[in-house]
Amino acid sequence: MIDYLRDPAAIYKRSFEMIRAEVDFSSLPKNAEAIATRVIHACGMPEIVDDLVITPDFAPTAQNALAQGRPIFVDVEMVRHGIIARQLPPGVEIICTLNDPRARDIGIAKSITRTAAALELWLPNLKGAIIVIGNAPTALFALLEHIDNGAAKPACIAGFPVGFVGAAESKDELIANSRSLPFATIRGRKGGSAMASSVINALTSDTQ
Repeated sequence: MIDYLRDPAAIYKRSFEMIRAEVDFSSLPKNAEAIATRVIHACGMPEIVDDLVITPDFAPTAQNALAQGRPIFVDVEMVRHGIIARQLPPGVEIICTLNDPRARDIGIAKSITRTAAALELWLPNLKGAIIVIGNAPTALFALLEHIDNGAAKPACIAGFPVGFVGAAESKDELIANSRSLPFATIRGRKGGSAMASSVINALTSDTQ
């Protein structure tokens, strides 16, 4: 037999031990360390710690919103499936409207991406919700535009869109003008659904 670690709990424990041994978390708020650990665990890159930006009020605000049963709106199905639903408090819904037929119609009518169009379906229930974006820069841009235009504010934003067109810029906009909203993000082109969903998993897990 090949010699490798098989026990899942031991694998998690050892992974987190290795991350803590390699990473200097001093650039982040103390209450963001668990989130950063999970994000690093999701991508296998300890060096991203210096690109993470997490406001001191993000973790407590997100946890309070979860405790109140507020919904989690996500931009794509990959993020929805990446969040460990069994760890969420009772009544918390993970909502993805990307495949709602109305999103396609809005996108065609306005000549915008379907992820940006799908976000318009969140607006009636946006107040106090948790937003998790792990794929589409246009979704983050559109969210910030709606807030600037008077839409209700969510509780907080985990903004981790990935890619070459607009990803870095959308996160720069979130960082530069936070709109008095708690947020977690990563500078540059990096991001993705695994990183985004790991933020919520960090907040709801008892394994750190």
